[in-house]
Amino acid sequence: MESQFPVTLSLIIVIFTCIISWQGFNDNHMRSKFSMHPASVKEFGQWYRLLTSGFLHKDFLHLGINMYVLWMFGENLERIFMQKYFFGEIWGRLIYVLIYLGAIVVSSLPAYFKHQDNQYYSALGASGGVSAILFALILIAPWSEIRLLIIPFFPIPFIVFGIFYLIYETYMGKKGGDLIGHDAHVAGAIFGMVALLVVSFIFNPELLQFYYDAVMSGPTPD
Repeated sequence: MESQFPVTLSLIIVIFTCIISWQGFNDNHMRSKFSMHPASVKEFGQWYRLLTSGFLHKDFLHLGINMYVLWMFGENLERIFMQKYFFGEIWGRLIYVLIYLGAIVVSSLPAYFKHQDNQYYSALGASGGVSAILFALILIAPWSEIRLLIIPFFPIPFIVFGIFYLIYETYMGKKGGDLIGHDAHVAGAIFGMVALLVVSFIFNPELLQFYYDAVMSGPTPD
């Protein structure tokens, strides 16, 4: 039976984020009001910034990369969630959105705790949510291969990419100095996997064995 919702929520999120980000490009006041500014969260209780910052981006390149990755991997994850074996059409979509939005909020917390007394620090972008979607998919299909732009002719398994991604982001987060929220990337990635395990335990505990078997199966020989 065909889905009652022909348009994916992933695409809706991409379009909505592009519209909001484009408005932010042309409105500095809007960017200032809704970006993640830990000092304002602490002083004025503006907790909404933990979420709204995920719909704003620095520039078209920043926006394009995040939305391309979200569209490419998010639609796959959303369709998997909608399968009867996972969560079904309605719950699958709802869980997908909650993981994405929840990851944006959770991935903003490291910046809050580190920079709550720094009036000059602010951050924006959907990278935390995108990382959550990517790593939730890694948990489901760890040995599926992807091709990176930097090495397009050498596919690598998802799980290998994920390990190196976490190592790189953790290292760069400690190093600092490049104005990128590496802590948010790591927090989002971890949240994506943990959230998927939790909702799976609640809605369909058999999936926990599925994830374990998927990881332990190893790469499929050609």
